[in-house]
Amino acid sequence: MDFNFYHEEALKSAVYPNIGNNPHYPLMGLAGEVGEVAEKIKKLWRDKNQSKGADFSAADKEAIALELGDVLWYVSALAREIGLPLEKVAELNLAKLGSRRQRNKVHGSGDNR
Repeated sequence: MDFNFYHEEALKSAVYPNIGNNPHYPLMGLAGEVGEVAEKIKKLWRDKNQSKGADFSAADKEAIALELGDVLWYVSALAREIGLPLEKVAELNLAKLGSRRQRNKVHGSGDNR
């Protein structure tokens, strides 16, 4: 599956106020979904003493994947709200990461490293 296909298909299910002129809704949804991913992993860590990803069961991984899918949906919706194809977001990210790797700037912090 490519990003453009996902972007078009996933956003067919978008229902929120003022679609096309409302980046705030998907932004808040994204923040909430990232929190849900963190909660799932926190509870697995707490309840099953899973501090390493390799310890996750198939059911745990599926539950996390479903939440990550919600994160992806909101990233896609936010990209659409600001006029960016999801594929472009992915391409720009890979270019940024590749540049950092080539310049040996993977470690550290800040956008412009």
